[in-house]
Amino acid sequence: ATVELGATYTDAGATATDASGTVTVVTTGTVDTDTVGTYTLTYTSTDASGNAGTATRTVNVVDTTKPVVTVTGDNPATVELGATYTDAGATATDLSGDMTVVTTGTVDTDTVGTYTLTYTSTDASGNAGTATRTVNVVDTTDPVFTSSANFTAAENQTAIGTVTATDITSVTFTISGTELAITSAGVLTFVTAPDYETKTTYTATVTATDANSNAATQNITVTVTNDESDDDSGTSTGTGTGTGTGTGTGTGT
Repeated sequence: ATVELGATYTDAGATATDASGTVTVVTTGTVDTDTVGTYTLTYTSTDASGNAGTATRTVNVVDTTKPVVTVTGDNPATVELGATYTDAGATATDLSGDMTVVTTGTVDTDTVGTYTLTYTSTDASGNAGTATRTVNVVDTTDPVFTSSANFTAAENQTAIGTVTATDITSVTFTISGTELAITSAGVLTFVTAPDYETKTTYTATVTATDANSNAATQNITVTVTNDESDDDSGTSTGTGTGTGTGTGTGTGT
């Protein structure tokens, strides 16, 4: 007979016949269902003349049940890109006693993606139970502008300056409107060289977008300064008039 470790064993017993009439069967031996092993039950019947007949049954206590592995904490779990991931682990229970859980798999928090950790526990009979955790590395952090929102630039040229922003991934820049332009690297210019006498202030909205589509905006103001060396210059002439008097002497005859 076979019984699972930890289960209850109910013996089916035995019967005996004898020419002398009804006889009784006595069972000896025990089965410890808390311990894997092979056990023997002996059935004995003795008739009125003292003749004893016996039979035996072998009972195998086996363990075919896998440990139950339970994941601790969130599953799936989420960690921000660039952060430190500390796994909560897992626990395992089994009738054979205290269990050890081995974790396999890695989580690369420097790369957005989905990762799987596997927890395995093996009991003394070689039965292995497993459980898994999904860990999602995500990027939900917007870029942060590190350059000023205010720029100054001289008239009659297109250069302005550079917009900067920090993020754990690469950042590209775009700008609103048609008067100012910006490269993906953040170099800010006028589309057309400004004239101080025509317009002195330009505004636009710059958007910084990281590699995972997180975006931040900054309203910028560019103030045009006067290039005095470019002012018109001229010359003038004038005339003047004046009067004078004189005296003279003479003799006559």
